[in-house]
Amino acid sequence: MPLLIKNGEIVTAESRYRADLYAEGETITRIATHIDDVPPGTEIIDATGKLVFPGFIDPHVHIYLPFMATFAKDTHETASIAALVGGTTTYIEMCCPSRTEDTLAGYELWKSRAAGNSACDYAFHMAVTRWDEQTEKQLREIVADGTASFKIFLSYKNFFGVDDAEMFHTLKLAAELGVITTAHCENAELVAQLQQELLAAGKTGPEWHEPSRPTGVEAEGTGRFATFLKHTGATGYVVHLSCAAALDAALAARRQGVPLHIESVAPHFLLDKTYAEREGVEGMKHVMSPPLREKPNQDALWTALGAGFIDTVGTDHCPFDLEQKRLGEGNFTHIPNGIPGIEERVNLMYTYGVKRGRMDLHRFVDALSTRPAQLFGLAPRKGTIAVGSDADIVVYDPDYRGTLSAKTQHTNNDYNGFEGFAIEGRPSVVTVRGKVQVRDGQFTGERGRGQLLRRKPQYFTQQAKDAHAG
Repeated sequence: MPLLIKNGEIVTAESRYRADLYAEGETITRIATHIDDVPPGTEIIDATGKLVFPGFIDPHVHIYLPFMATFAKDTHETASIAALVGGTTTYIEMCCPSRTEDTLAGYELWKSRAAGNSACDYAFHMAVTRWDEQTEKQLREIVADGTASFKIFLSYKNFFGVDDAEMFHTLKLAAELGVITTAHCENAELVAQLQQELLAAGKTGPEWHEPSRPTGVEAEGTGRFATFLKHTGATGYVVHLSCAAALDAALAARRQGVPLHIESVAPHFLLDKTYAEREGVEGMKHVMSPPLREKPNQDALWTALGAGFIDTVGTDHCPFDLEQKRLGEGNFTHIPNGIPGIEERVNLMYTYGVKRGRMDLHRFVDALSTRPAQLFGLAPRKGTIAVGSDADIVVYDPDYRGTLSAKTQHTNNDYNGFEGFAIEGRPSVVTVRGKVQVRDGQFTGERGRGQLLRRKPQYFTQQAKDAHAG
């Protein structure tokens, strides 16, 4: 069914104007001041008084995830519906087999979990959690299949984490294949030693999670990752950067010409370490890695985001319920790391970013939609409103007022990490490739509509270009 969105104010990363938008065959086919000549049966949405954004992209989520003796709670159905209600029309999931699992088998497993179950479009980052005689061949197959980004963990020793030699081999291959490598930047060995030291001293509660992974550990990992990028020619992307020290390390590398992009995630802009210092399971709810930090770090992140130094805002969405969090009672190292956020991100960043004057509307669209699309090979199909782009549209009501709560969320989790936060605005209508999937906070669309987005590599070094040309 064709779709016409009338009388809205279209906002992209570069422009803002009033116009009508017409879509058919899943893509935007016309944008004009007034569009009235549409065929019978066209679905017409009146967007008077509303903002019209490109569908938002979450570049960092975990949905299917075996981790720390349990599994993340969402399915691709529940997570995608939560995403859509919050205005996210595409997510990129971390495919994370452990070090003991086969890389290619893990990739096929993650794909099978998502296929036919996601209500919105999706892609994958392929985690490289070990390097052996099979890894290179398998990664070449995975890239050829359309997954054009890697993930490495400089953390979670003996589970996901790679050592420096494995990082080197991964980045050399990434440079050759032209794929971007995302990285969780910490120092796994230092974290392991600090954890054991704290536990031996009887410091076992969730409040000791942050001291076991202090800001210096994250800064060191960020700097080390940048050094390896410099000497391999690969392009990198730091995920969930949490603090001023790591930001300084990343920006210093950039000034030296290292191709390094930066993501932070919604919790680090809005929650501080006191949330994880609460008594018992209340503190456990907010255990994630990198941990929530001292509040002054938030100002550094907001300033860098507004200026465009932080490229993107994701979520690191990874829901574990209260019973699962209690696995860490008496030992904070056993608390499953993660917090839900795929549903809340857009509204939180609009409310506490745009409405509080910390970034303008264009930077908001850029960080939450356009730049993720560009960095991860989804543009111009995704991330903008233009003729020929997918009709992934968010009609946003800036006059809506509400409060976030587990009682009303769509994520499959029994708590909300942002419980009680006020929001000023929410999606009124959300479409995926021209089909309305959400109306006024409720999913009304087609389950399983989502497609796997296959992407092409775009980060070839000159040496790799010359080799391909030869």
